[in-house]
Amino acid sequence: MGSVIHLRRHRSKFWSVRFYDASGKQLERSTKETDKKKAFKIAMAFVEVAQTAKTAKHTREVITELHERITGEALPSQSWRAFTASWVARKSLEVKPGTMAFYLNVIGKFTGFLGARADLQMTEITTEDIVGFRNHGSKVVSAKTVNHDLKALRMIFQAALQERVISESPCEFVKATKGGPKNKKAPFTIPQLQALIAVADAEWQSMIRFGLYSGQRISDVATLTWRNVDLQTFQVRLVQRKTNKPVIIPIKDTPLLPYLMAQAGDDPNAPVHPRAFAAFSRNRRSGTLSNQFSALLAQAGLCEKAPHRKTEGGAGRSGARTVRELGFHSLRHTMITMGAELGVPKEVIMALAGHDSEAMSQHYTNVGLDSLEKAVGALPQI
Repeated sequence: MGSVIHLRRHRSKFWSVRFYDASGKQLERSTKETDKKKAFKIAMAFVEVAQTAKTAKHTREVITELHERITGEALPSQSWRAFTASWVARKSLEVKPGTMAFYLNVIGKFTGFLGARADLQMTEITTEDIVGFRNHGSKVVSAKTVNHDLKALRMIFQAALQERVISESPCEFVKATKGGPKNKKAPFTIPQLQALIAVADAEWQSMIRFGLYSGQRISDVATLTWRNVDLQTFQVRLVQRKTNKPVIIPIKDTPLLPYLMAQAGDDPNAPVHPRAFAAFSRNRRSGTLSNQFSALLAQAGLCEKAPHRKTEGGAGRSGARTVRELGFHSLRHTMITMGAELGVPKEVIMALAGHDSEAMSQHYTNVGLDSLEKAVGALPQI
């Protein structure tokens, strides 16, 4: 016989039942009841079903029926694809475009993982599906990315739970992963940077130099407008998209200045890098630009070119993502590394890059403009 227990997990106020199914596997289910007597009645029904049902699908169907019979509330029937479409429509009014783009990316990945099953009812998605998705991701991306995706799925299934589309979340007892390939970017060497500049056109040369001499992320470099550029004080001012932190970048003694002086126009809303701005604006994500940068790396002989078609193992641009040591983010690491080698104080370099640690950012608030200018001026020409 199963026993009703009060779980403190996730600060739950509901009673849950822990029991064994016919195969001897231990299960745990929330009764969604705060009253112990009612919870015990539901728990006993769950135990009976688990010990007599022949398949997992049969178990879910009977438990759903029991939920409706005992609580008097019918569970709405919706597929994963339909529910996430309505969830996105609501959520898009509540979060920033960048956050919404992240949610859409996770939904797209999980929908692709489910395949045709994405059109089945939400109640058909199991803990095994979530674990399988997590384990698959662990083979191709960093543990940090996998756990971010898992966190987004938890949020979506929690919303389905609150709307009574499902009676329990399949994510509830799925733990975060600690494995997966590392996704740390290596810094560039001067010869590598020179090779990269040699194959880049004027706009990408400017993007690369901005990444190197400012340490900014590709999305911030791509979305710069001339309003961000002050050619009288020789400064670029922006608010980072990821951290929402203001950053001041001195440009007087950098190779950025000649390009900016030559390209500056009268429209403050015009983008500094028009093609990159348009590419980012199409879907509010930097994937296209990252692919273009990877192509430049390959052209410069700094990495292998990604195949357009799938190989026998399913690789290629539509397959598993290759974890590369070099990428646009490597320019950020290069600035920090070179600054350290030249003796530039760490707090100055991190203030320039707009470090995303709150504690470190508070430490950097006393860094002056003179220190920033000296730091940028100390970086080598490429």
